[in-house]
Amino acid sequence: MNLRKLGRSGLEIAPLVLGSNVFGWNVDEKASFEVLDAFAGAGFNCVDTADAYSTWAPGNKGGESETIIGKWMKARGNRDRIVIATKVGSEMGPGKKGLSKTYVLEAAEASLKRLQTDYIDLYQSHWDDPPVPVEETLEAYKTLVDQGKVRVIGASNMTPERLEQSLAASERLGLPRYHSLQPPYNLYDRDPFEQDFQPICLREGLGVIPYYGLASGFLTGKYRSEADFGKSVRGGGMAKRLDDRGRRILAALDEVAAETGATLAQISLAWLMARPSVVAPIASATSAAQVEELVKAATLTLDSEATALLDRASA
Repeated sequence: MNLRKLGRSGLEIAPLVLGSNVFGWNVDEKASFEVLDAFAGAGFNCVDTADAYSTWAPGNKGGESETIIGKWMKARGNRDRIVIATKVGSEMGPGKKGLSKTYVLEAAEASLKRLQTDYIDLYQSHWDDPPVPVEETLEAYKTLVDQGKVRVIGASNMTPERLEQSLAASERLGLPRYHSLQPPYNLYDRDPFEQDFQPICLREGLGVIPYYGLASGFLTGKYRSEADFGKSVRGGGMAKRLDDRGRRILAALDEVAAETGATLAQISLAWLMARPSVVAPIASATSAAQVEELVKAATLTLDSEATALLDRASA
C-alpha cells in the first residue's frame, strides 16, 4: 500500500480513511469488528472517529464508536499499526462541548480511556468554538502534545478566517499547528472548499481528509428518483441533490463506469483522491463487502478524459 504524508506532519496514511460514525449506531460491535478487520486486512491504516459518535442514536450518550474501536485494537493487538483520528468539540452533554482549554483536556482523557490507548495520532477540532480564542485551544493541544497524549492536530468545521488565525497563532507563539483539514467535499459539494479552503491548504501544506466523500450515498447512484428515497435513513435528504446538476453528475459517473468497469462509488472516491491537497477521503461502510468495494478506489486511476468529463459535469 502506498502511504501518503498527512500535510507536514510525520503521519503517513493510506489513500482511504475509514469513517466510523456508523459504529454503535446502525452497525453493532460484531459487524463493526468485521468492517475494521476487512479494512485493515486490505492494507489500510487510518480510522476516523469522534467522541460524539453517536449521540444522535436513541439510547446512546456518545463515545460508542471510540469504545468499539478501542476494544477492536485491544483484541487484535494492532494499535501500533493503526492511525487513530478522533475529534473534540461536539456536545457530549450539558456543559460538555467546545474548545476551551479545560474542556479539551477533559475530553481528551475520556477519548483515550474509551480508545484504550496512551495516545491519539490525530486530534481534531470537530466544530469551531468562536467565543474561545484560537490561542487557548492551541495551548490545550500543546499540553497534550507535550504529555505525549497527542501526536498531531487537525481542524474540521472551521471558517477560513479562523483557520488562518489559528495557523498564524501557531507560528507566532510556537504552538502546535493544524496539519490537516477535514471538510465536506465531493463531486457534488465542491464549494466552498475549492474556493475558500483549497488555496489555504495548498499554501500552508495542510493535508485534506474530506468527509461526505460520497455525498451521503448520492454518488453511489442509489438514489435516482423520489421512489428511491426510502432506501435508507439518509434518503430523505437526497431531494436537494437530485436536481439537473445532480443528474448530470450521475450521468457522467455512469459513462465512466461503462468505460472502466468500476462502480460509481469507486469512481467518486478516485476523483477525490486525485484532487489537489487531498490526502485521503473518508468513507463509511456497514459491512465487510462494502469495504471490499470501496478500497478498490485506491487502485483506480482515472484518465484525463474521464477526469475532464467529471469536472465538467460537476462544475
